[in-house]
Amino acid sequence: MGDKGGNNHSAVTDFILVGIRVRPELQSLLFLLFLIIYGMVLLGNLSMIGIIVTDPRLNTPMYFFLGNLSVIDLSYSTVIVPKAMVNILSHKKTISFAGCVAQLFLYALFMVTEAFVLAAMAYDRFVAICNPLLYSVRMSRSVCIQLVAGSYLCGWVSSILQISVTFSMSFCASRVIDHFYCDSNPIENISCSNIFMNKMVSFSLAVLIILPTIVVIVVSYMYIVSTVVKIRSSEGRKKAFSTCSSHLGVVSLLYGTVSFVYLTPPDNPELRKVASVCYILFTPMLNPLIYSLRNQDVKDAMKKVLRKKKVLL
Repeated sequence: MGDKGGNNHSAVTDFILVGIRVRPELQSLLFLLFLIIYGMVLLGNLSMIGIIVTDPRLNTPMYFFLGNLSVIDLSYSTVIVPKAMVNILSHKKTISFAGCVAQLFLYALFMVTEAFVLAAMAYDRFVAICNPLLYSVRMSRSVCIQLVAGSYLCGWVSSILQISVTFSMSFCASRVIDHFYCDSNPIENISCSNIFMNKMVSFSLAVLIILPTIVVIVVSYMYIVSTVVKIRSSEGRKKAFSTCSSHLGVVSLLYGTVSFVYLTPPDNPELRKVASVCYILFTPMLNPLIYSLRNQDVKDAMKKVLRKKKVLL
């Protein structure tokens, strides 16, 4: 790209995304795998959104948050997967500088927003189980909207900070990103700037995002468990836990896959790519399944939709 002192980020018009390294004869199979799973992501999350919007029985705070979770899952998967699929079959495998900025911004936006929405869902379950008489007041429509809007605001602010420090670096060494999408770590690897400030900003953002969300989730479930064990009837305990098990499954899936991505050793980029596939494709595919299989209200709503289709046919 030129000499070290003469070029900076303004001279870079595009990047090359290496993608997942597989043998040429397996490229079509990889494309097919991405296509099938992404199709399931679209089907599952759009179905969940449609059911929540159309069924009046699901007009509650819990399903309001769940609908937003499906929108977020669908969005961050769509930000990355279609471009990755195009590059699998393409020889150029390029992404424009503006496209790379937009992809990292939107990916970080939805990832951070999801963490805060999951924390809001934990708080919702805490109020519903521990303070049921105050539930309609504490989790009013306006409060739910404010919680979701605040989650998006946190995602927007963190994304602005992330892309500001990432794309202020000089890229005079290379424009080849060893990943299948634009992420901050592989972008830092091709910079010839001092990345100490980038690392500090990324670490600070991670602490400010993960710590409060985890604390809210853990504390909420501590109170939930202490309340549920005091319920005398086994049926009451089962019903209370059933409303929380789906959320706990989604939380475990999210933080498990994200930890897998960012705790993978940097000297093993292919393993990090596999971990990223788990987060970007498998997590948004499995979330609607977890809620539909573990939640009786969603099951009943789906049966109602299927019955209507049978009548129409």
